[in-house]
Amino acid sequence: MKTLPKPRIDLRDLRREIRAYIIISIGLLMYSFAWTALLIPAKMVGGGTGGIGTIVYYATSNAAGQGGIPVGVTYLVANIILLIFGFWILGPRFGAKTIYAIAFTSVMLTLMQETVPPGLMGLANDKLLSAILGGGLAGVGIGMCFSVGGSSGGTDILAMIINKYRNVSLGKLIMLMDVVIIGCSYFVLHDLASVVYGYVILFTMGNAIDMFLSGSKSSSQIMVFSSKYEEIAERIIHEVHRGATILDATGWYSKAPQKVVLVVCRRGEASGIYRIIKETDPKAFITQASVMGVFGEGFDALKTK
Repeated sequence: MKTLPKPRIDLRDLRREIRAYIIISIGLLMYSFAWTALLIPAKMVGGGTGGIGTIVYYATSNAAGQGGIPVGVTYLVANIILLIFGFWILGPRFGAKTIYAIAFTSVMLTLMQETVPPGLMGLANDKLLSAILGGGLAGVGIGMCFSVGGSSGGTDILAMIINKYRNVSLGKLIMLMDVVIIGCSYFVLHDLASVVYGYVILFTMGNAIDMFLSGSKSSSQIMVFSSKYEEIAERIIHEVHRGATILDATGWYSKAPQKVVLVVCRRGEASGIYRIIKETDPKAFITQASVMGVFGEGFDALKTK
């Protein structure tokens, strides 16, 4: 009776996954710290489920702003409800990283809200500076999470559900929901200035995410000139999950024919492609150009009026 060979563990993939979870954890630690040390003490509300948690916290607090339901608890409950609806309507498209990020953020928000002194940063009375620093720090943290394929869940899930039935972009849906959440904070805080500063947080966080991801909404066109073009193309397809096209070219100086690997990818995926090229052929010649408006499978759907 033959024994089946034990599946081999790719140590390179294992290290990459461990690194991804470490980056997600660091990013979400920054996000949680921004909320507990800067935004909540200044009585300001941002977007997403974190904003919902902050509204519930102040709605259930006493006159001194204490004793409310912790933000992390509301964050966890809201995300569990959204995940259930997401699995029911969209199917199992939410990976382990999303579930890990939700659980980790819920725990960190709860722990930090109990342990971090409200006056740690000394900015509770400076709403503008708190909004800018808190929004920027939270945005960089979320950007780190996005850069390795993580997701914070939250209103993103609700936006995907709506997008399934209505031809509205995810970005617009998320923005609209965040605007509504921040606007609702007025009925709890009764402070118009806090609502305005909430929109400052939203703007700052969005720009911080885009800046960290180096323009994640745009794409990159990478051309690789290498004698190991077949191995590079295969690894890009199987590891980055992007298509590759092999072009025929001729080096005009040497008059020698050669092959060129052409890849169009998201900005955040470029670093993974560079890593593959460096490991396969460190002497490869590479060019990268920014590409706007990439449509088709794996990118944006072509929509016309």
